[in-house]
Amino acid sequence: MIPNIYYDQDRPLNRIENNVMYKMPVNRNFCRSYNILSCIIILFVMMGLLSCKRKTVNVKVKVPVTVDVIIAEKLNFPSSIEVNGVTLSEEMIELHPEISGRLTYLNVPDGATVKEGTILAKINDADLQAQLEQQKVQLDLANKTENRLKELLAINGVNQSDYDVALSQVNTINANIKVLNAQIDKTVIRAAFNGKLGLRLVSLGAYVTPQTLIGTLEQSDKIKIDFTVPSSYENLVSVGNTVFVQTNESDEKQIAVISAIEPQINVSTRNITVRARLKSGTISPGAFVKVLLNKKEAGFAVPSNALIPDASSNQVIVIKNMKAVFKNVETGIRAADVVELLSGVNQGDTIVVSGVLFVRPNSLVKIRKIRTQVIENTLDSNRAVK
Repeated sequence: MIPNIYYDQDRPLNRIENNVMYKMPVNRNFCRSYNILSCIIILFVMMGLLSCKRKTVNVKVKVPVTVDVIIAEKLNFPSSIEVNGVTLSEEMIELHPEISGRLTYLNVPDGATVKEGTILAKINDADLQAQLEQQKVQLDLANKTENRLKELLAINGVNQSDYDVALSQVNTINANIKVLNAQIDKTVIRAAFNGKLGLRLVSLGAYVTPQTLIGTLEQSDKIKIDFTVPSSYENLVSVGNTVFVQTNESDEKQIAVISAIEPQINVSTRNITVRARLKSGTISPGAFVKVLLNKKEAGFAVPSNALIPDASSNQVIVIKNMKAVFKNVETGIRAADVVELLSGVNQGDTIVVSGVLFVRPNSLVKIRKIRTQVIENTLDSNRAVK
């Protein structure tokens, strides 16, 4: 029997050589170190096996992401946007004199209503009136001379050239009288249309120039509304369309009808200028208003949180065979909580609307709930997904 060096450490080891048995001493420290090293190696091997087993389990098990979805379907909803506008009077002018001079007459009561043609102010025209009288006296003498030469010409008493000079003098004086009458008309300021005066800014006797503002005249019984629309929404505006107008002071929506559209797009802002006329209600000229454009059409819509913005395009997550597929989409009109999809999705697609941040491409998903898409048909087109 061969001695066991692990358990018979106190016994010597016998070696037989040439039928002679030799006793060999045993190194006890070497045996003890060998036992400890063997135990450490076995321990590391077992720990490695356990670690590999755990990693294998983690790789094999993939937990699906739980999400809520909606089914893509075309719905009739009002495509609307809110833009800013400003109200204007149907007609509005500033009252300026055409020539310089001293005011000799002033009829501009604050806030008064006047009729077309009413004289509002007059500038001193004494010098012009004197020149006019002078020309009238010269015209009377020129007419007598022309008539006398005309009678002499008929009996060949004067040359034709002498008569032509007299006739030219009459025509020249008549032209001078017309010039003076035009200058006198410029000294009078009249109301160009029926309207309401603003505040008077000058007093009687003041010296005024064409740059002096005397007051304003507005025709405020009809209100115009000017607003701008991005060129991408050009299909929402056309002459005759109805828009809704709302002021900051009231929630009441008033109706206006588009009367004209600027034919050229602004090259700096890429906006279109539109003009509408208020059909009902009253708004003070110069007020800031919100204009709501509405047009019903069928299309796809998703909640804003379902849209993934990207550097080049926007994306939504569509579920196919219980796996997530990221699809590029083209967006249209945006509301507070809903975005219109113009392309990228088809009828019946399953679109993820919750848990979007946790879904990865081609990852497994688990549908928790299919939400019902409800679009509220309100005047300002607030669309929501419930």
